[in-house]
Amino acid sequence: MTTFLKTSFLLVSVFFLAQCDATKNTSDTPKEENQMTVNATAKKMMEEGFKAGTIVYSEAENDCPYTIQIENEEPSYFLDPVNLEEAYKKDGMKIWVQYAGMRMMNRCEKANPVNVVAIQKREE
Repeated sequence: MTTFLKTSFLLVSVFFLAQCDATKNTSDTPKEENQMTVNATAKKMMEEGFKAGTIVYSEAENDCPYTIQIENEEPSYFLDPVNLEEAYKKDGMKIWVQYAGMRMMNRCEKANPVNVVAIQKREE
């Protein structure tokens, strides 16, 4: 009789341990949920006419101090924002931007001058 109880206890224990381990392997981890939120935000911003960009700082002679590198375009290109706010003058900052081209001479070789219509920090 004791062998039967020991065997039963062992089987029940294994069953419960297997159930506990199975519940740990869920597909909705916080990282995956965060990525889905980022993708939904990106889609919404692009539908509203925003472009994904990165602020690039340069100290090179005859170069614009701050440009915006537009991503997700082939080839990527640079913009020279003539009205960039101080809060966005941070090298490497990821942003969403809407802009309007300007009819003026380029201030630097690599970027075309633009007027920033709307800008906001992008979560990555």
